[in-house]
Amino acid sequence: MIFKLSVITDEITQDLGRALEVAAIEFQFQYVELREMWGKNIMKLDSKEIAEARRLLEKNKLRVSSIGSPVFKVDWPEAPKSKFSPKRDQFNATFTYQQQDELLERAVELARVFNVDRVRIFDFWRLDDQSLYREAIDERLRQAASMAARRSITLLLENEHACNTATGQESARTLGAVRSPYFKLNWDPGNAAAAGETPYPAGYALIPKDRIGYMHCKDVVRNAEGKSSWMAMGRGIIDWVGQFTALVKDGYRGTLSLETHWRGAATPEESSRQSWAGMKGLLERAGAM
Repeated sequence: MIFKLSVITDEITQDLGRALEVAAIEFQFQYVELREMWGKNIMKLDSKEIAEARRLLEKNKLRVSSIGSPVFKVDWPEAPKSKFSPKRDQFNATFTYQQQDELLERAVELARVFNVDRVRIFDFWRLDDQSLYREAIDERLRQAASMAARRSITLLLENEHACNTATGQESARTLGAVRSPYFKLNWDPGNAAAAGETPYPAGYALIPKDRIGYMHCKDVVRNAEGKSSWMAMGRGIIDWVGQFTALVKDGYRGTLSLETHWRGAATPEESSRQSWAGMKGLLERAGAM
């Protein structure tokens, strides 16, 4: 296998032990991404829960590929409230802007505890007009990257359709504004598609390839009105075979992390199982397995 394969555990089930068994035994992965478990965001785990998570990882001979933190997935202060600002908790993450420094410290510490050098972050809920705030947001990201660099941790900015960097085009701009080698892109073609972009080849073509530090894999469909919804890998509109082929050609050898999102099967576990089957087929067609 050319890439490192991973899955976000709570996309399978909140029962971490069961999720790890599926990832290790059934999917035959060597890595998992941690975001939420036992109904708690990873940022809120206590010392006993962290110890249990580490025990289960060791039992299943799995390593952590990234800490899926919610850092900077909040409203930008003093800007008009974003229409994307959630009406309810997302992934059991209830944190304010004032807590973000503390949260970043916590995420970096969790990376050390789980022996991984990558932490996923965002760039605030999407504003209708970023222009008044974009330089301040970029500076906030530069400060975070400097802090992470001192700990030898790479921050992975996920392009998120509900945040200010949503597409490949916007990702290229943000990467240009934050030039730290410890600040890379968590490229998510599914999110770019949900934002209306054609992620491959159009969005991908704009991204500096040496700044892609991680990949999320999910698929998307659009209805007659153009509204998007999640779909199992290989059943949507994204040219994943083309994307995987290009990643191989361009020298990417990092992680592909399955972020199922689609819930069309009987359970999240079965939805993830079908999505992995689709993803495996796509990788085989791309000559990457």
